[in-house]
Amino acid sequence: MARADKTAAVAEIVDSFNDSAGAVLTEYRGLTVKQLQDLRRALGENANYAVVKNTLAKIAATEVGIEGFDDLLTGPTAIAFINGDVVEAAKGLRDFAKANPALVIKGGVLDGKPLDAAEVAKLADLESREVLMGKLAGAMLASLSQAVYLLNAPIAQAARLAGALQAKAEQDPTILAGGAGTPAAPAAEDAPVEEAASSEATDEPEATDEAAEPAAESTDA
Repeated sequence: MARADKTAAVAEIVDSFNDSAGAVLTEYRGLTVKQLQDLRRALGENANYAVVKNTLAKIAATEVGIEGFDDLLTGPTAIAFINGDVVEAAKGLRDFAKANPALVIKGGVLDGKPLDAAEVAKLADLESREVLMGKLAGAMLASLSQAVYLLNAPIAQAARLAGALQAKAEQDPTILAGGAGTPAAPAAEDAPVEEAASSEATDEPEATDEAAEPAAESTDA
């Protein structure tokens, strides 16, 4: 390969690393052209599956600061540069490898950190972003519904009390004036204590002047 072509190829791989959220290294030995096409269609917009030369991939990985790729870049290598959902791309590669054992997942990189094959498999076992977002939305909706219920509960109770008060007022309008009908006159025995006390006081005889004066002393010896 001419130097200019080599430089352009490395630059293309570097751009692919920089523009992707992650990458998965695979060995595709034994896969047919049709199977490779099927794999690309299965990945869809989540990843761009490209066959690379190991020497050029090593140079590109070094330029972008990825370490630990040298041992993975052996044999026929193709890299899935993930542009969409990382978990969905890992699931797509895992499922395709199960149906087509010739595809071997060797490792990958995520956020600049290298992953081995086992870590890529764990990534594929995670729930997709859409599922997680759906669960989060469901939890938020449930919390919101509970909050709305708690806020509306006192209002509903007040509305029921207001309805009961209105029905009562229609039967007895004086309830709105602070009363409940015309009060009956108090019975005789319910007269105030002060009045009873004063009437009892008028029945006592008044003291006379004679009673108040001392008896005259006798002048007889």
